[in-house]
Amino acid sequence: MKKSLQNLLAVILLFIGITANSQNRYLDDVFTDVNVSEIDTFALNVSIEPMLFGLAPALLPIECDIYQPVGDTLTNRPVIIVSHTGSFLPPVANGQATGSVKDSSIVEQCTRWAKKGYVAVAMGNRKGWNPTSTDQNVRTSTLLQAAYRGIQDAKAMVRFMRMTEDALGNPFGIDPTKIVLGGQGTGAYISLGYATLDDAAVELNLPKFIDFSIPSDPSPYVVPYFFGNIDGTDMTFAPLYDTLGNLIPILDTAGNVTGYEVNTSTPLNIPNNPTYSNDINMAFNVGGALADISWLADGDVPIVSFHCANDPYAPIDTGDVIVPTTGDFVVEVMGSRTVQHYSNQYGNNDVFTNAGFSFNSDPFTLAANVNNSGYEGLNVLLTPAPSTTATPCGMQEEQSSPWDWWDNATYDAMFAAVNGVPAGTGACLSLLGNPDMSATKGKSYIDTIQGYLNPRIYVVLGLGGVLSVNNVVDHSTNIFPNPAKNNITIENSNFEINTVELYNIAGQLVKSENVNSMSTNLNLSDLKKGIYILEIQSNKTSIRRKLIVE
Repeated sequence: MKKSLQNLLAVILLFIGITANSQNRYLDDVFTDVNVSEIDTFALNVSIEPMLFGLAPALLPIECDIYQPVGDTLTNRPVIIVSHTGSFLPPVANGQATGSVKDSSIVEQCTRWAKKGYVAVAMGNRKGWNPTSTDQNVRTSTLLQAAYRGIQDAKAMVRFMRMTEDALGNPFGIDPTKIVLGGQGTGAYISLGYATLDDAAVELNLPKFIDFSIPSDPSPYVVPYFFGNIDGTDMTFAPLYDTLGNLIPILDTAGNVTGYEVNTSTPLNIPNNPTYSNDINMAFNVGGALADISWLADGDVPIVSFHCANDPYAPIDTGDVIVPTTGDFVVEVMGSRTVQHYSNQYGNNDVFTNAGFSFNSDPFTLAANVNNSGYEGLNVLLTPAPSTTATPCGMQEEQSSPWDWWDNATYDAMFAAVNGVPAGTGACLSLLGNPDMSATKGKSYIDTIQGYLNPRIYVVLGLGGVLSVNNVVDHSTNIFPNPAKNNITIENSNFEINTVELYNIAGQLVKSENVNSMSTNLNLSDLKKGIYILEIQSNKTSIRRKLIVE
């Protein structure tokens, strides 16, 4: 009877998933190929981009690329949406080689997520503002309006994905309850604003968002009555003015202002799929900043932030946004370290702390903890100091987006054609803020971004169900050699190992060791040949692995 029980346990152990090491969907690349669906129009809305070319605002499509793993059988996959950089202007016109859904770093990130089993979306947004105005009020108002439209576009993107699942037969195989939104550079302003701006009518009436150039008639830079609510789910129109240039109010019978006269032939916002939810589970930013820290509140979604320590264009703490090409002031903002100070203070990132990321560090968290001031969810990226020797086109700058790379010959030709300058000018200028730009360098930064971010997405979305933390621990535990003869090494790159216990096939404890370290060596020389079960315990969970002693 005893031998039969032992044999039965041995067979069970071979099939219940107690394995030496295995790939984990959403943490490892489990697919080889990726399919990309280029969606020309996930939303239609009024864009002022034509004004850059002397034309009137127009109703334009907004595009996205949707990445899916090839050969996947799941039809309810979580979604990661990422918004690109570009200063709310087209490439070249923005003084950059980047600024579209085809940016190399965006393609790389989305491809990696799709290979891990996600549906990844590279979303576009409406462009257009006036950075070259000599009037600071014009610069600030048009940039804030562009960012506001960007948030509306991101919400339309989320609603579009939910609409495809509900009304179109789920062609992209998504789980509409699991959506993460992030952004790089300018896109990070969108993701941070999306996650925190709840009451535009109140939160956009701070003094720094108001034009006081006419003291007797201060006016907000962004008026939701005209630009649409923050979700972008209402139809709005351009205002009408009287002969003195004042808004024409609409009064009720008691003389109270209930609205303003509008030009119904000039829409400013068109709702897209307005009946679907905008909710997201989590946000992340790679660079960028938050327009005002008062937007961030207790109960907002968890946020993960990546930021270059000396970013000259989006401060890591509280500082000023300037126009990259002119150095002119636009608006004061709050960067990633400030965002994470309050996210941690409010408990919004407790899900990461409770998972053990802050206390038991994988290599990415360990590196982040050196420079993150103790804030879970913050990864400060250190970049080389710029050269003090001038280049032919100027002085190098502190790096702000070392994860980006591009074809500099193509960009140089486009820059020369648009600006009428000699060949080589654009290529030289583009490298001032990224002098050692290359695909190898950019991908190494993306290694860090995904290495730190992906386990946190995994935990927030509960991708292992109630065992999601256990799965992260399991994924990061390595035992070698296995099969073994005299010794094994047990390592965990995410969590401190507290104890290791070894059981024989009959369930009897044959060896126990207190570890309290990230790794340990276990002597097996006194054990008989056979199958054993290792139980590895951390302060958050425990896992079991099959061990063969030869």
